[in-house]
Amino acid sequence: MSGAGKKVADVAFKAGKNIDWEGMAKLLVSDEARREFATLRRAFDEVNTQLQTKFSQEPEPIDWEYYRKGIGSRLVDMYKQAYDEVKIPQYVDNVTPQYKPKFEALLVELKEAEETSLKESKRLEKEIVEVQELKTKLSTMTADEYFEKRPELKKKFDDEIRNDYWGY
Repeated sequence: MSGAGKKVADVAFKAGKNIDWEGMAKLLVSDEARREFATLRRAFDEVNTQLQTKFSQEPEPIDWEYYRKGIGSRLVDMYKQAYDEVKIPQYVDNVTPQYKPKFEALLVELKEAEETSLKESKRLEKEIVEVQELKTKLSTMTADEYFEKRPELKKKFDDEIRNDYWGY
């Protein structure tokens, strides 16, 4: 097997071990996202399995003597010579160094977006609790109780009353 194929297979195998599939699955909210994620994971596992099985093994050596007996040594020698002259070029990775800094920058941006999203999610959860609480108490709540929770509205209404602005 060529060194490049083995390197690709090794990198894919290591990458597969380092992915926190369960952690990522916990972050998904919708059923559609979960289905897409499951599809991605299956595809990744299939590709990784193929890389491990097809590209990580050395090809079996050709039994030239077997073919010499059946075909004839002159033709087999000609094929053996051509086979030996085939040189598979070594893969030189020129792409990864170009994209690695961009990828790292995207990871930093992703972490920042994740933190912002988590903060916003917590804020929204608190707001939902407040709205649900307000919804249950709305029919029996007095204006004073409402303004207790929203002092900025009380100040606004007091200013309007003080300035004789009644909205018309």
